Amino acid sequence: MTDMTAIAITTPGGPDVLKPVRIARPEPGAGEILVRVAAAGVNRPDVLQRQGGYPPPPGAPATPGLEIAGEVVSTGPGVKRYRAGDEVCALVPGGGYAEYCVAAEDNALPVPAGLSLVEAAGLPETFFTVWTNVFDRAGLKSGEIFLVHGGSSGIGTTAIMLAKAFGATVIATAGSAEKCAACVSLGASLAIDYRKEDFVKAVKDATAGKGADVILDMVGGDYIPRNLAAAAMHGRIVSIAFLKGSTAEVDFLPMMLKRLTLTGSTLRPRSVAEKGEIARSLEEKVWPLLAQGRIRPQIYKTFPLAEAAKAHALMESSAHVGKIILVAA
Repeated sequence: MTDMTAIAITTPGGPDVLKPVRIARPEPGAGEILVRVAAAGVNRPDVLQRQGGYPPPPGAPATPGLEIAGEVVSTGPGVKRYRAGDEVCALVPGGGYAEYCVAAEDNALPVPAGLSLVEAAGLPETFFTVWTNVFDRAGLKSGEIFLVHGGSSGIGTTAIMLAKAFGATVIATAGSAEKCAACVSLGASLAIDYRKEDFVKAVKDATAGKGADVILDMVGGDYIPRNLAAAAMHGRIVSIAFLKGSTAEVDFLPMMLKRLTLTGSTLRPRSVAEKGEIARSLEEKVWPLLAQGRIRPQIYKTFPLAEAAKAHALMESSAHVGKIILVAA
């Protein structure tokens, strides 16, 4: 078979522009593996790409999809670790919404013991993102206070579980009582309904005025100055998305007075080598927790690959808690 079904963005727009098409099956190059995709995660960057606001990096497939799980079917020159028949999950720069997808060997990881391929497909994008931002960039330590916005999202649920597992006290914000309850069930000591409460006051009240040592923000907009107010002395604020916009009017005096660190990053444009370093850290420090059942990806709903439009509509509704996954027919 030389072709396959993939999901195309037929034109920038709403979820209905996602259509199944037949395209040529990719072939792995040097250091790459070809994976028969059993499941692919759906993420906010996919939505942005569909809307025309987040083009693939140079050389990446136009097909959306940044994380996959499945079986290796062939390998390119120089591949040493994997062989046909191995089950892997992988972070990819695109191409995940398809029957087959090429991944860099260094950006693939074995499926953790005890996890299904559907669960494994919910690991790469969120776990790579949380690890590199919360633990590498912000240096979250055991005993610190961690605030994550959007606690019921794929990123948020992952951040709660990992921060808790590594000894932090977790505070999350979410948009309903049900979502707040979900955050607490995953390990948050406090979940704040941002529609009803001022998260700055709630964080200060919960920490005897100290504030949060590390804040993971994917909201932006008016959250930017409020994060400065909610941060503790020597706090670290990490921005990874801007659902409410990337601009704000900010008084930076709190940054000076509290000696804060403001940082952020994107994941998709990074090199294979950079992503490989994150993969090695995850395999060493996080994969054992998954194999032991101490943490587990939260799968909210699955859709057949051909129903990618419905999956995107659900993501845009923000009704989900955890991950949305596309599965092979």
